[in-house]
This record gives sequence, structure tokens and C-alpha cells, in this order.
Amino acid sequence: MTTTDTIHAGYTPAGSTALQRVPQTRHLATEIPGPRSRALMEERRAQVSNGIGAQLPVFIERADGGILLDLDGNRIVDLASGLGPTALGASNARVRERIRTQLDRFTHTCFMTTEYESYVEVCRWLNEHTPGDHEKRSALFTTGAEANENAVKIARYVTGRRKVLAFTGAYHGRTHMTMSLTSKSHPYKTGFGPFSEDVVHAPVPTSPRDDAGSVDSFLEQVRAALVENDAAAFAAIIIEPILGEAGCLIPLPGFLAGLREIADEFGILLIADEVQSGMGRTGRIWAIEHEGVVPDLLVAAKALANGMPLSSVTGRAEVMNAIHSAGLGGTYIGNPLSCEAALAVFEQIDSDGVLERATALGEIALEMLRPLVGAGNGVIDVRTRGAMIGIEFGDEDTLVPSSERAKAVTRYCHAHGVLALTNGVHENVIRLLPPIVIEPDLFRDGIQVIIDGIRSLDGPGS
Repeated sequence: MTTTDTIHAGYTPAGSTALQRVPQTRHLATEIPGPRSRALMEERRAQVSNGIGAQLPVFIERADGGILLDLDGNRIVDLASGLGPTALGASNARVRERIRTQLDRFTHTCFMTTEYESYVEVCRWLNEHTPGDHEKRSALFTTGAEANENAVKIARYVTGRRKVLAFTGAYHGRTHMTMSLTSKSHPYKTGFGPFSEDVVHAPVPTSPRDDAGSVDSFLEQVRAALVENDAAAFAAIIIEPILGEAGCLIPLPGFLAGLREIADEFGILLIADEVQSGMGRTGRIWAIEHEGVVPDLLVAAKALANGMPLSSVTGRAEVMNAIHSAGLGGTYIGNPLSCEAALAVFEQIDSDGVLERATALGEIALEMLRPLVGAGNGVIDVRTRGAMIGIEFGDEDTLVPSSERAKAVTRYCHAHGVLALTNGVHENVIRLLPPIVIEPDLFRDGIQVIIDGIRSLDGPGS
């Protein structure tokens, strides 16, 4: 069996009804959205809160590899992975198999009442595979926001301090604390305040064109923000090694290492939020590994269990063990079905070339998209780290962001059967988070649709 087959073949274990593979090609049976999806959208409006958004209003019947099959028979190229979780495909065979086996045992006991081995096994793998040779401990939760909130709780408990430094462009979740940590206001924070006064934001250098100067000047701004707000009151510095919701912004080399030094200088814990960038997405298990930096606490979620709700905080043993018994918890933390899904993910990361495939996808994206930068198409940057890809739009002379152009290209993609999403601080970035298991030819087809969409528009400001 080839690596590709091993990772996402659509088989079902013996004793179950075999699933036929969904063809790994783009196909439009109707306009998008088709009639069945449009009818269900009407029912959705009648039943579901308007506060729940929808990027592409189609209803999915099946998923396989890099394809989403909707109820109208359209085969849509998935370049979003459900906002990142389904990195090994939305119907991964090994994940399904382990969940199915666990279903025959039990679905839930609450780990805080009676325990089960898979929770411990997930923690063991995380302790062994997160950066640093020091002794570690882990705790499992349910969502990325919940894990980030617990990381802050842990840092406050251990240091006896209250304040947290986060960064411009950051996204850390939708709970009260994580909204406070999040920088982007709309739609995440609009109308939901007031927010914590204990959170301070500092800028992060993500491009050589940043006006404020060198990496050292940005580090000085971080130090100044701490000193001006009483550095001795800060429990944590939290940062995404790649700022996903900001448009896949990659901090310039040396910045994360500088944060590590500043954190040590002031006795502050450094938290790496790897909710979106972790679990092989960037060609390393953790994005922070690209910079050789060891955080005190590392947060994972999204692809940790390939779409099943599971998150984690892993950190130095003396930090994680400092919390009193029952100080951390939650009814659904580390659900056994999700733990089994995570163990299936770990198996594939350990043996199936997942990291190499993520790196290869980034190389394909650069090869196809980089020639568009500065070529009169309104593309001002293409940045990749493995299968985490951002295409930024704006005026090629002034670099003024163009959200209109990014959204127009996204609409073109959706109409032509490619799921690509717009994001970024100025909503001028198309962010691609393809399933790492997507077949290269299918990925190239999806990228070509994006290129066609870019070329279909007249002028960089359109």
C-alpha cells in the first residue's frame, strides 16, 4: 500500500460495509450552492441562530481525501480542512476505525470520575513530542479556546501574577479571556465587551516591509510594553508561532527566540498557541520548531484529533504539577472517542510521511503562486510554511490592502468548486489550509482555479 493509500484510503474494517471512494476530482453537477443546499439553507435560517456564520452555504453528504461531496452531487476541492482540524482528511480511515472500536466499549465516563487508558496515552505522546528535553506533563480539554484559557490559568497560578502579553493580529478563541487575548475586533469581539484589562498587546514583525524597523526594534517594543505595564505583574506571553487568522503571518526569524529571552529575563511563562499551526501542518509537528524555541506551555487543538473535539496543554512538569488537585478539569475533557482519534493521528504522523507531504504542498503552492506577486494581478505577497498558506492582496505600489479583491477571488473559487477562505487583519488574505492528504494533482487543480480567479479580475484594485 502506498503512503497516499495508507493515509486516507476510504476503507472500512472487516465486518462493516465498505465505503466506495469519492473520486478525487473536482466536479460541478449544479451551480454552487445547488437546489438541495439552497432549500436546506432556508430551513437553517428558520432554526439556527444568525450568529453562526457560513463561509460556503453548501451541505455536505460525504468527504474523502481532498474532496467534499455535497447533497447536489458537486465535488468541491477542500482547501480549508474545516478551518484546520481535518488535516488528515474529513473521513480518515484510521480515525474512523479507532472511534468505531471505542464506540463498542463506551462513549464517556468523565476522566475526573473514572479513568481510561487512551487519555494517558495521548498525554504520553504529547510529552514525548513537544519541544524540549525537560520532563513534561499534559492536560486534555475540549476546544482550543478552553485550552488557551487553561494555559493562562496555569501561568497565573504558578507565577502569582495577573497580566498577559499577546500580539497584534492574534486570535486565541471566543471565551471571555481568549477574546481579550484576540487582537482582531470584528467579528470576534464586536459587542461582547468589556474585556480583561489585564491583557496588553504588542506588535509582531511578520514582513521585511514592516515600517517599524528590525526584529530588534520589535523586541524593544515588547520589552517597553512590559515595563510600562509593570513587568513584574505579567504571568505569561502568548503567541501563535504563525498567526493564522491574521493571514498566515510568519514572525520574522529571531523574534520568537527574542521573546524566549525576554520571558526568561522577567520570569514570565512563554505560551505557544499551536491550535492552528500544530500537528504537522507546517512540515514540522509544531511550527515553533522551525525557530528552535522551547516554550514553557504549548497548546494544541484542531488537528490534534482530526476534527474530533480535543485540545491540550503540555508544559514543564514543575509548572503543570503545581496546580492543586481538581484545579483543572471539565466534564468532557479528553473524551475517549476524541482520544482514540488523536492516537490514530499520532500513528500516521509517526509513520506515514505526513510532515513530508505538508512540506511538498507548500512547495507546490509557492511554485504556482509566487510568479503572481508584483505581476499586475494585485497579489502583494504569497507566504507558506508547509500546508499553511496565505495569498495577500493589495495595491502593488502602496501595499494598501484590498479586501474586495480577495473576496472576489474567493467568490470565484466557490462558484468553480474550490473551498478557499478569506481572512487576515484587513480581510485581504486568502488562507489555504488543505488536508495534508490531498493528492498533488487535485491540489494543483485547486490552486489553478485560484489563479484563474485572480486573472479574471481587471486591475489590482477590483
